[in-house]
Order: sequence, then structure tokens, then C-alpha cells
Amino acid sequence: MGDPQFEEWLELGQDYKKLDEVNAQYLRKLTEISNLQESCLKHIAHQRYRMRVIANGLKKRESNDKVIGMKEGMLKREAELQEIEKSLPRKGEPYLKLVLGRLDVSFLNKDDKFKYKDEYEKFKLVNNIAAFIISLFLLYIDSRVLEQLYIGLLIWYYCTVSIRESVLRVNGSRIRGWWRIHHILSTISSGILLVWSDDETWMNFRYQFIYYSLYSCFIQYLQFKYQQGTLYRLKALGDAQNMDVTIEGFQSWMWRELSILLPFLFIGYVFQLANAFVLFRLSYHPRATWKVLATAILFFVLFVGNTVTAIRVVPSKTKQEMMLKYRVMTQRIYNAVRTSDTDKKGR
Repeated sequence: MGDPQFEEWLELGQDYKKLDEVNAQYLRKLTEISNLQESCLKHIAHQRYRMRVIANGLKKRESNDKVIGMKEGMLKREAELQEIEKSLPRKGEPYLKLVLGRLDVSFLNKDDKFKYKDEYEKFKLVNNIAAFIISLFLLYIDSRVLEQLYIGLLIWYYCTVSIRESVLRVNGSRIRGWWRIHHILSTISSGILLVWSDDETWMNFRYQFIYYSLYSCFIQYLQFKYQQGTLYRLKALGDAQNMDVTIEGFQSWMWRELSILLPFLFIGYVFQLANAFVLFRLSYHPRATWKVLATAILFFVLFVGNTVTAIRVVPSKTKQEMMLKYRVMTQRIYNAVRTSDTDKKGR
């Protein structure tokens, strides 16, 4: 009678040979995919270079039907190139390289992109709820330890969000540059609040800051609902760039929801201006330090930047509308071709 363990070991050896063959095939495919990705990126760069040359030449020509048709064709081609880029790796930003090194953070699968964006929004929601609860406690409990815990949470939150949004940008999100600056300024202001001593100037500003924090949490919840609704509905329609944080094309229902959100946003920005005004007045207090004036300046900069960005958030240029139309059309054609290929393979 044979040794069952030895026979099982021999069988496992045969199974390992199959694994080794599959792994070798996998590595060959990876190399092939990497070469194809580089080839696609070179072709995209060449297409854009040639289009820039053609566009510069068109500037010197009189406008006619042929020139207009070429310009529209270039807009369509750019939309098609953007669609191709969604499935290709992107170079990391300098900030990400500084924080994470040369780690590849690009997602090649659209479902993975959507899941990351969805998880990012939920991360903000969880932290927003935690901040709201702590702020409520601070209204009724005068605890310096709890205050520092809350401000420390803000510092960690803005640092983490800046990293996550950098990952979003690498994967195609068109997050406006101001929001990157906003997170840096918010981190700095939170750091100043953390080292602000528990003196008379702080006590004069403390409750206004808590009320501002509560309202900010409320605003962020409204933004979460808007972003989630926009993301899921656009994905269902097949119109979404899955990594979008600020959508640059608005349909009628998006206009309605944004018109509801904007007044609350502007109230929050006025709150920031009020904070800056109160802190500026407190900077003349006999016991005031540099922290008071510095925080006042930061709140004023946040007010100006947020207000200008909110006013410009809704696109008005025909080019942006056409880019959205061509992007949607390209996406639908791509989905139709992919579905057709799948059906043929199934047969």
C-alpha cells in the first residue's frame, strides 16, 4: 500500500508546475501590457502635439465652415484622448512622490476608481460626524484637552484629505487647484489654533469658532449628499468621469440641486469673513499674540478663495459644454462596442 502523504506531495508538485506556467504567462502579459501602455501614451502625446501645431495655424486663417469644422473635430479628438487616458497609468504628483515615494497609485479599472471615490466621500462623512459630535460637547464642556483633541483631528483630517485628493487627481479627477491650497491653509490655521494658549483672546473667540465648526459640519454633510447623488446618477447614466469631485458639466437636475446648495455655502463663507473680522479686532487686545492676526488673515484668504471658486464652479463656456457632449458620446460608443464584443464571445 502506497504512502498517501507522498502521493499527495507528488500531485501537489504537478499542480505547482501548472501554477508556474500560469505565472510565467502572467509576467509575459504584464510586460506586454506595459509596452502597450507606453505606446499609447506616446501616441497620445504625439496627437496633442500635432493638434497644437494645427490649432496655431488655424489662428492665422479666416473663420469659415472648414475651419470651424476642424476646431470642433479637435475638441472631439481631445475628448476621445481623455477617454483613452482613463485606462492608462498616470505619473504621480510631486506632493505624492514626497509623501509616498514612487508608489503607483493609478487605478486601471473603472470600478476601482468609483469605489475609491465613493470610499473617499464616506471617509469625509465619518470624520464630519465625529467633528460635529465633539463640537457639540465643546458647547457645554469647557475642556482644553477636548479642544486640542478636536483641533488635532482637524489637522489629521486635512492632511489625509490632501493625500487622498492627490490620488484622485492622478486618476483623472479635475479637482480645482484652490481646494489643494484650501487644505494647506486649513492645516496651517488648525496648527495655529492648537498652539494658541488658553488665554482671554481665545475665550473671546472660542464659542464663535465652535458655532462655525458646527455649521461647517452641516455644510459638509450637504456637500456629501450632493456629491453622492451626482456621482451615482451620472454613473447610472453613463455620463460620469468616476473620479470627478467638481463636475464641469451640469444637467438640469444638477442645476436644481446646486442652486439649493450654493446659498448655504455662501453663508458659510460669510461666517469665515465674520471670523476674520472678529479676530482682526481681537489682534488689538493687550494680550493678543501673532497667532490672532495670523488666523484672521487665513480666514480672510479662505473667504475670498472659497467665494471666487464657488462663483466660478458652474461652467459657462461653450467649449466645456461641447467637451462634455463629446465625452459622453465617446463613452457610450465605447460601451456599445465592448458590449457587442462580449456578446460575440458569448456566442
